[in-house]
Amino acid sequence: MTSKSVILGSGSALPKNCVSNDELAKRVDTSDEWIVERTGIRQRYIADETETTSSLATDAAKKALETAGIAASDIDLIVLATATPDQTFPATATRVQANLGIEDCIAFDVAAVCTGFLYALTVADSMLRGGNAKRALVIGAETFSRILDWDDRATCVLFGDGAGALVLEAQDGDSGILATRLHAAGQHNELLYVDGGPSTTQTVGHVRMRGREVFRHAVVNLAEVLNETMEAAGLTAEDIDWVVPHQANARILDATAKKLSLDPAKVIVTVDQHANTSAASVPLAFDVAVRDGRIKKGDMVVMEAMGGGLTWGAAALRY
Repeated sequence: MTSKSVILGSGSALPKNCVSNDELAKRVDTSDEWIVERTGIRQRYIADETETTSSLATDAAKKALETAGIAASDIDLIVLATATPDQTFPATATRVQANLGIEDCIAFDVAAVCTGFLYALTVADSMLRGGNAKRALVIGAETFSRILDWDDRATCVLFGDGAGALVLEAQDGDSGILATRLHAAGQHNELLYVDGGPSTTQTVGHVRMRGREVFRHAVVNLAEVLNETMEAAGLTAEDIDWVVPHQANARILDATAKKLSLDPAKVIVTVDQHANTSAASVPLAFDVAVRDGRIKKGDMVVMEAMGGGLTWGAAALRY
């Protein structure tokens, strides 16, 4: 029997500071009504000066390890997805490794923006099944507020900070990751990007987005990659217990579910509470749904995301 990457535990972390739409409207030309109508977002969490991508990632990882019932020393692989690393280098994953007290393990970052967690999950799954590691921490963590232009209401209202983590172990059996599929189309760079970087401007830069075009690509690409992944896993829409999508915009979630004829009640939605936390969004939403009792052991789950690149991907798993 071929081994699969099984989820042993999940965890998530949010900054202390919760910012409502009304609070945001005091500093940006917007309103609660405007934001909710267009995005479904009601609040987001914004990191303070003491909170970083690595600190949020570490907190999420600790909770995932606690849920899994294993020690940090049992981890031999950390793959961390982020677009907002603590430093240009070294990888933020190595900061998490040090924070957890792990003396030696494989640790690196993956950069695929909002699809980052699906990329990280796929890489970790391949390494576990290939025998390069036994247990992995897969983390999505962001302090996206650090790269927002707070004068651009079209983007700054959409994002928040946070982290989510999964502990994976290669096991024989029916549970685990059944299929993943990833894509990228670099020719659409100008639709969603940051206008800075070490080798171009020597600055961090700010998020820039052409929202209408991104929405159009998202609905088509996400529906296609979900179908592709379910087919690879031998599943149909009727087999799916839960969809854990990237939490970008409530309208994208609704449109994607409709396009696939998926029951909206099966779609995990946290965008109203957390906004778009980029690479953190899928594992954060997954952890919320596990902890509130919706996602249970044995459930069939699909995850999907699309982000700057453009990148997009999906995973099918039995929890």
